[in-house]
Amino acid sequence: MTKPRTMGVEEEFLLVGPDGSPVAKAAEALEASGNSTKGGGTGALEPEFMEEQLETATLPRASLEDLAKEIRAGRTRAQDAADRVGARVAALATSPIAFTGTTVSRLRYLQARHTFGMTAREQLTSGCHVHVAVDDEVEGVAVLDRIGPWLPTLLALSTNSPYWQGEDTDYASFRSQVWARWPTAGPTRRFGTPEAYHAAVDAIVATDTVLDRGMVHFDARLSPRYPTVEIRVADVCLHPDTATLLAALGRGLVETAAREAAEDAPVTETYPELLRTAAWRAGRSGLAGDLVSPITWRPAPAHDVVGQLVSHVRDALDDVGDLDAVTDLLGHLWSTGGGAAQQRAWFAESGGDLRRVAERAVEVTHS
Repeated sequence: MTKPRTMGVEEEFLLVGPDGSPVAKAAEALEASGNSTKGGGTGALEPEFMEEQLETATLPRASLEDLAKEIRAGRTRAQDAADRVGARVAALATSPIAFTGTTVSRLRYLQARHTFGMTAREQLTSGCHVHVAVDDEVEGVAVLDRIGPWLPTLLALSTNSPYWQGEDTDYASFRSQVWARWPTAGPTRRFGTPEAYHAAVDAIVATDTVLDRGMVHFDARLSPRYPTVEIRVADVCLHPDTATLLAALGRGLVETAAREAAEDAPVTETYPELLRTAAWRAGRSGLAGDLVSPITWRPAPAHDVVGQLVSHVRDALDDVGDLDAVTDLLGHLWSTGGGAAQQRAWFAESGGDLRRVAERAVEVTHS
């Protein structure tokens, strides 16, 4: 077996009250649980942009089984903290129930709220970020230059935000629409070298449009904190198994791209505007409709495009012993239809009660 790359997962969650509405209790929950500062990937709880959110971060793990346990343990830690302030933790990428967000009282976040206005005030959105270790920035940039076409498929697998401000948006991931308002969000061009990558980031920061390098929100980027490629395209996943699936596929993508780079395989130039279109389509229909195939750049059923992704990374999955687990996890995901489909099914079953959607989401978050 190939020595597995380590991987880690960051998950952002909503804090909700008894009626399923978001509640601004993050600072209280973190203080009560002794996690009042940034955890820095140590497995501790962390604050996010809004007071209605908590974030977990796993330790780097080489074993998919170990990572799956950490993901569940992080969700349990978040709920333990929420219990101290009478709240619940829900893996929802947007709130089904209308809300007014509360920005965390930190200088940087308050500056962002002032600078970006409604974009910042409405950023009560929760994502899932997958970190995969790379040897160095040369390998990292080579990976970034190759994985872009597959990121919309990861988004489709994660889609878990059909509701916004109390209404069905007709999107599977409306979070991706809200997130796209940030000026640096989205796909990137081919960079070629770390120098070109950093020059692009520096040029963005030099415009004084964003506050700092931490606000360069590419769909995938070199992590500013760790020696990893950070894949940032996904919704927070309703079920912990889906987060595990994303991590396995993310590692498979990074490993496959690194092997291609080591073999000097040519990079196919893919235009950011085409990648953005594919991502929009993935957020619109998720697993329920056609996606854009990175093989043909034509529409194809979601099941077929996911199959293309698995085929693309099959050798990497097999070499670290993840192929059977990925197959099983995908089977579970297809059986439920994914987060967006489950939320809509709960809404229908409850006779149109969004509070019940939030309640059911809390239950599945900890399943």
